[in-house]
Amino acid sequence: MIRWSLDRYRTEIITQTDLLRTLLTGADPTARVPTCPEWNLGQLLRHVGGVHRWVDTVVRTRATDEVPDTLVNEVFGYGDEDPAELDAWLAVGARRLTDVLAEAGPDARVWTVVPDQPLVFWARRVLHETVVHRADAAWTVGARYEVDAAVARDALDEWMSFGTVPEAYDADGAEPLLGPGREVCFVATDDPAGSWHVDLTGDVPRWDRADGGAAAVAVHGSLTDLLLLVYGRPVADRVEVRGDTGLLELWLRRTGFWLHE
Repeated sequence: MIRWSLDRYRTEIITQTDLLRTLLTGADPTARVPTCPEWNLGQLLRHVGGVHRWVDTVVRTRATDEVPDTLVNEVFGYGDEDPAELDAWLAVGARRLTDVLAEAGPDARVWTVVPDQPLVFWARRVLHETVVHRADAAWTVGARYEVDAAVARDALDEWMSFGTVPEAYDADGAEPLLGPGREVCFVATDDPAGSWHVDLTGDVPRWDRADGGAAAVAVHGSLTDLLLLVYGRPVADRVEVRGDTGLLELWLRRTGFWLHE
C-alpha cells in the first residue's frame, strides 16, 4: 500500500505527541504501566522521546550504518520526574525530529532497520510507535483512548508489511507459517475501509485491503482494537475470532518478531 507523504507524517507525529502530552496533566510519573510493566509512566515517555531523538540522529547525520539505540531502551535511570519538564522534553524532541525530516526531504537516503527504505519509512515508524504507546499511557492514567481511523489503518498497513519480510516467515526450525489454506482476515466493525486479507498459501506472505471472503481465521473488532491486538495489547475480550485461533496466534507471534529484537 502507498504510504502517506512525508509532510503528512510530520504533521501527525506532532498531533499524536501532543495527545500523548495531555495525559501528563495531573499524572503520577512513577505509576506502573500495566501493558509495559517493566516501565513506569515517566520511563514509557522517555522511551517515546528517545525514539524521536534516535531517529533525529539517524536522519540528521545521514547515517549509512546502524545507529546505537541507547536513547530508546536505557530509560531505567529515570524515576520521579517533574511532569512539566517531561512534557516540554517530549514537545522539543518531536518538533526537532519533524524539522530535520523536512530539512532532509523525501529523497534523502539513510540507514533503515528494514533495508533500502525511503526516508518516509522513519516518519511512519515514529508515528505509529507514538500512537501505540499513547494507548499504554492512557491505560496507565485511566483515560479514554481513540485513534483517528486513517492513522489506525496506516498503522495496520505498516504491520502487514512487516509480516512480509523474511524474518517473519522464513525462520529455520520454527513452526511453518506458510501452507495450504492459510489465510487470515481482519475486519473492522466500525470502518467500511478497514479490512485486511493476509494470504499465507504461497511461497511468501501477501496481503491486501480486502476481507478475503472465507479464511482459515477471521478477526472482527473495532479498528482501534484490531491495531492494539496486533501489538499484543489486552483486547482479546473485545474482538471476535472465528476459525483457527492457533494460526492467528502463530501469525501474530511471527509478525511481531521485531518488537523483541
